[in-house]
Amino acid sequence: MQRPHLQLDWLHVFVAVVDGGSLSAAAPAVHRSPSAVSMQLQKLEQAVGQQLLHRSARSLALTPAGTELLGYARRMLALHDETLDALNGPALSGEVRMGVPDDYATRYLTPVLRDFAARHAGVDILLDCEQSTALIPKLRRGELDLALVSRDRPSLGRLLFKEPMVWVGAPESRVWQRQPLPIAVYEAASMARRGAVAALARQGRDYRMVYNSSSLVGQVAAVKSGIAIAALTRCSVPPDLEILGERHGLPALPPMEVALVRARGVSRREPAIDALYRQIVHTLAAVIEPD
Repeated sequence: MQRPHLQLDWLHVFVAVVDGGSLSAAAPAVHRSPSAVSMQLQKLEQAVGQQLLHRSARSLALTPAGTELLGYARRMLALHDETLDALNGPALSGEVRMGVPDDYATRYLTPVLRDFAARHAGVDILLDCEQSTALIPKLRRGELDLALVSRDRPSLGRLLFKEPMVWVGAPESRVWQRQPLPIAVYEAASMARRGAVAALARQGRDYRMVYNSSSLVGQVAAVKSGIAIAALTRCSVPPDLEILGERHGLPALPPMEVALVRARGVSRREPAIDALYRQIVHTLAAVIEPD
């Protein structure tokens, strides 16, 4: 009887899911949708004849067989990358200064950087996590090489995808029923703040700003404390907060246009920067399915 072959794509998906902690987190790293990731895992489990992961709505754990396979999978993928590096010439080296807001970092950029670092160990990535309103001026001043941002105009950078904006609240607080509506907001220049305020104005809903912070952590803290609701990117919503909508009497919010921007002085003759730019575009310039 012929033994099954373990395809590298299946192993790549398996390792990405383990490292990311969920199908949706692994999807950008392997350039697939969450549903395609699930299908690849099923094929791998069929090939080995054993269940590799225990999955629930919000958690993932390795089975004993999955734990055993993980070590072999990492070694096989590392050998694969070493082979390509040996055939493709000298490894890249240098430094890339990359900017990204906190809410995009974990969901979208972390899997890209993990894969990039594994392939290009000689490249140092200096990561600057701030709001887009702070990163865009840094790009213009030449303090960053690349940035993944919520763009403020259509001509800025390369559009990768649109990230939904949602209202969030602490389920037990029911603060969204108060009049006027208490809201937590980002700094005055923030597009999230402007979009939230404009949506409430169109609805004719009275509101008051009870908390102001430029950080995602601050927004989440205000919401969890029950003093306000906030408008956040859907990818950044913690599992213990409730996504609010029309059934709660709240208006729809416009999505964020997420773009990859290269600093004006950065040319395509800088291999490390260009390689990271190309990998981000290849990974994220696609429809990313919601959880």
